[in-house]
Amino acid sequence: MNFYKKAQILLLLTAVLTTLPGSEKLYSQERYTLKMSLEDVILTATEQSPNALINKHNFLVSYWQNRSYKALFLPSLNLSATIGNYNRSLVALQNYETGEINYRVNNNMHNSLSLSLRQNIALTGGTVSLSTSLNRLDQFSGTESVLYNSQPVYINYSQPIKAYNAFKWQKITEPKEFENAKRRYLENMEDVKQRAISLFFEVLTAQSNLELSKMNLASSELSLKIAEERFEIGSVTYNEILQLRLNLNNSKLALGDNQVALDISMASLRTFLGFNDNTVIELAMPGEVPEMLISFDEVYDRSLESSSFFLDKELALLSAKQEVEKAKSGTGLQADLFATLGFTQKGSDLGTAYKSPIDQEIVGLRLTLPILDWGLGKGKVKLALSREEVAKAQVEQALIQNRQDVLIKVMRFNKQNIQCRTSAEADSIARISYNISQERFRNGTISILELNDAQTRKDNAVQRYISDLGSYWKYYYDIRRISLYDYLTGKEITVDFERLTGN
Repeated sequence: MNFYKKAQILLLLTAVLTTLPGSEKLYSQERYTLKMSLEDVILTATEQSPNALINKHNFLVSYWQNRSYKALFLPSLNLSATIGNYNRSLVALQNYETGEINYRVNNNMHNSLSLSLRQNIALTGGTVSLSTSLNRLDQFSGTESVLYNSQPVYINYSQPIKAYNAFKWQKITEPKEFENAKRRYLENMEDVKQRAISLFFEVLTAQSNLELSKMNLASSELSLKIAEERFEIGSVTYNEILQLRLNLNNSKLALGDNQVALDISMASLRTFLGFNDNTVIELAMPGEVPEMLISFDEVYDRSLESSSFFLDKELALLSAKQEVEKAKSGTGLQADLFATLGFTQKGSDLGTAYKSPIDQEIVGLRLTLPILDWGLGKGKVKLALSREEVAKAQVEQALIQNRQDVLIKVMRFNKQNIQCRTSAEADSIARISYNISQERFRNGTISILELNDAQTRKDNAVQRYISDLGSYWKYYYDIRRISLYDYLTGKEITVDFERLTGN
């Protein structure tokens, strides 16, 4: 059973305990301890943390946007109806010979039903539809009558000429946008891991500092006891006794401060991982870091292929180019072609309304030509062209800066490997040196100042080693993020997006 499953069982057990009668008092006192390694914390963060859930739903937004885009280019079947449209009113009628206007009572009911199959055409930006419809008109004024009008089948086609084709651009940009959403999801999950690593080492540092405080407090108490015995025989001065008492008080203060620091950092880690306040997390010190050097060329080439950064820049250039075309298409002569071809018939009953239908054809061309726009159209084109040039310059500068950033990240990681080995050795040496100094102080061969100096070197070495370990893993996951590649396993970082979306 892996750690994540154990954590889930713990959360379920906690939830069950809170539902038991009279369990409020018990639950408030019950605490659970989880021993977690760095790998456990990273896995838990990716599986159950609120940040991981937010990343998932952000991706699902992009997924459904992509589904909606694809639906634009699929046939859509639509049913529409007008039922019980009753109209009783006075209608103004004009005698065309005399010009006299008289009002007549209009009393009728209109019902209609239509079914249409519609298809957008990405290549041209037009729309075609195949439809059938039936209308019924009931006249109640004077002699009551019923009139049917059928259109068994007819085709509508609408085509803008020399117009901005949004469908064409969506065909280009939407697949890239969805691919970018996948990359951003993977990068955001790497961000979650980096945040988990930061919190892990914050807690580990606070945990280590607290243990050092306890050890230093015990050491201060022992040193003071030895010094007081030696003071009786005159081998230790009263000033040294005072110094040791001051060290003891400082050790007590440091213990309290480090306990508070641990509680705060622990609360942050618990909240991030989705645990409640009754969970106590004990972190294990990571082992030695793997000795690994990463090639800058490999990282940069992989980032070109996999990161969202370069796809973002490509989309920015496409957006600028799209705005130029949109501005250009809005100038000069505008034309829209529309056509309706089919059959129609009327009758007093349904059989007559569908008998021997007659042809119907409607074809037209709508033209619009601005005569005087005071340079508005030209200004929009110039503005779009200028913005395109700005976008090109910004992208070029961003690419240069990004290459430099990748180089710095790789150099920093490769150097950190040496730093970790050096600080680990320094930590070991400082611990041995402090133990020797303690023994020499008991023997009376060194002063309290020398003992304090050895203790400070030991504490600093421990803190430096933990800090260097944290930096190593932060730098490594930073490189993973920009290249979406795991250099330890030699595999690309990916997930099953079909499973993520529930398909």
